[in-house]
Amino acid sequence: MVAIPTDAATVMLLRPYQNATATDVEVLMVLRNRRSRFVPGYHVYPGGILDAEDYESRIERFCRGIDRARASEILPDMSRPEKALGAWVAGIRESFEEVGMLIALRRDGSPVTIRTEAERARFCGYRRALNGGEMKFHEMLEREDLVLPLDRLHYFSHWITPEPLPLRYDVRFFVAEAPADQAVAHDGVELTEHLWLRPSVALEEYEKGRIGMVLPQIMTLVDLSRFRTVEEALAEAENRKVPANLTKIRRIGGADVEVMPDGTVFDRRPPVYSWPDKK
Repeated sequence: MVAIPTDAATVMLLRPYQNATATDVEVLMVLRNRRSRFVPGYHVYPGGILDAEDYESRIERFCRGIDRARASEILPDMSRPEKALGAWVAGIRESFEEVGMLIALRRDGSPVTIRTEAERARFCGYRRALNGGEMKFHEMLEREDLVLPLDRLHYFSHWITPEPLPLRYDVRFFVAEAPADQAVAHDGVELTEHLWLRPSVALEEYEKGRIGMVLPQIMTLVDLSRFRTVEEALAEAENRKVPANLTKIRRIGGADVEVMPDGTVFDRRPPVYSWPDKK
């Protein structure tokens, strides 16, 4: 029986490369706990599955820039139309829960900052409560009087975990500028490390065997490596056509290989997803 993929969202947070000698971008990569059920010990982007609260009606009053109708137009192939808005909300929520970066605005339009000692203490408390199931995301937004600028997240790519696997995800990839005046702090539970890497450098590190990644991360990094500024990446994403990528696992030459929808075979990049019969 083929497992039905679970809807999920992930965010590629970008910032300018912190070096005056070259113009480039850096993307935030996070290392999954080696005890995780899915791609343990591999570098990914912040993200996770959609929670019911991400797309329930009461979350709409906190959303700006994209409404439910527009979200459904952008994601017409969502498992249920009413869940489309939740992909953006989940991306923002998971980025905050996992790495402490909150893409949000005050009611006056100013961006949220987490730079003072009081702000850090308060928002760390919210993260603990959210991750511990003691608070809902909308409760934090209401308490802080915040809104979510969903149009800051630009739909970039769509990947579906191959069918043979017991854990499957239908993941929407978004690209966004990392919020200023906030620092990354991985949660230490699901994620045990974080790195800011130029996309080209991340690919080099993968090729040298220094970091592990699955094909969606590799291919999105290839795309990101074309851009030299955050503005370029966001502008291109605005007019981007996003097809669904459902790869297949094939046994070729005695080895498992991953095959793209167009037939491209990645024989040097064997699938490293979590298999039911492999440790």
